[in-house]
Amino acid sequence: MRILVLNGSPRPGGCTSRMVEAFRGGAEAAGNQVDVVEVCRRNIHGCLACEHCHGRGGGECAQKDGMGEIYAMLKQADMLVIASPIYYHGISGQLKCAIDRFYAVAYPSRPERLRKVAMFLSSGDPDMYDGALFSFKGDFLDYLGLEDMGVFTVHGGDVEACLGELREFGGGLS
Repeated sequence: MRILVLNGSPRPGGCTSRMVEAFRGGAEAAGNQVDVVEVCRRNIHGCLACEHCHGRGGGECAQKDGMGEIYAMLKQADMLVIASPIYYHGISGQLKCAIDRFYAVAYPSRPERLRKVAMFLSSGDPDMYDGALFSFKGDFLDYLGLEDMGVFTVHGGDVEACLGELREFGGGLS
């Protein structure tokens, strides 16, 4: 299986990044190909709602920035993982810009191979996930019709508690 992970954390070595690496280790050990994109290190602009992609662009975005490589990987992915710290009750702004730009390749239907989605979230508080979960359900489960592979959360910096679970989750995919 080919898995695309969009890591929306700007902190290398932070909780979200450690969650991603634990998952990646398990998934790769099970023979999966895992592509991790550090979204915050890419030059990705927000969607302009120009409709170029659905008109004369033929499914291609008018903006030529860091999303180009992500579009190519998204078209090849069987599974998507959205990973983010919680910022003001939702995913990071950098990751939100990237997801908004899915419009070019995921409307009116998802990429052909993409079937599954999971979400990894880290927060300072256990009651801060509602905004991210609303997006996960609405954008990925309902709208794109992806299979829910689970939401994994950690709060208060206690990332060690979930690393084994994420390795096992990744190792069980094929």
